[in-house]
Amino acid sequence: MNIKHSDAVASEEVKAGKGTVRQVLIGPDEAPHFAMRRFIMQPGGGMPNHTNTVEHEQYVLRGQAKVGIADKVFDVKQGDVVFIPAGVPHWYQVTGADRFEFLCLVPNLPDKTEILK
Repeated sequence: MNIKHSDAVASEEVKAGKGTVRQVLIGPDEAPHFAMRRFIMQPGGGMPNHTNTVEHEQYVLRGQAKVGIADKVFDVKQGDVVFIPAGVPHWYQVTGADRFEFLCLVPNLPDKTEILK
C-alpha cells in the first residue's frame, strides 16, 4: 500500500498539448493493472486529435471542456465520467475561464499515442 499527496507528485508538460501538464499519481511500478494520471489544462489549453492503443477511463475534477470522441463532441464538467475506447480518435479544448482537471486511468499495457492531422 502506498499513500502520498498529489502535491508531492511532479508534473510534466505534455508537449503535444497546449497549456497541459500531467502527473502520474500511481504508476505501473506501484500497481499491477492500472495507472492513475491527473491532467491539468489551463484556460485556452487542450490536446489535439489523437489516438491511443489503450482505453481511458476519466473523471472530471474541475472546470469544463469540449471533448471530441470519434465524430461526436461533448461538453463535460466537474463530476462527469468519460470513457474513450482504445484506438478511437479524441481531443480536448478547455471552454471555461477556469482550468480543466481530470483523472485518467489506463491499463498498464504498452501505449502508443498518434497525433492525427
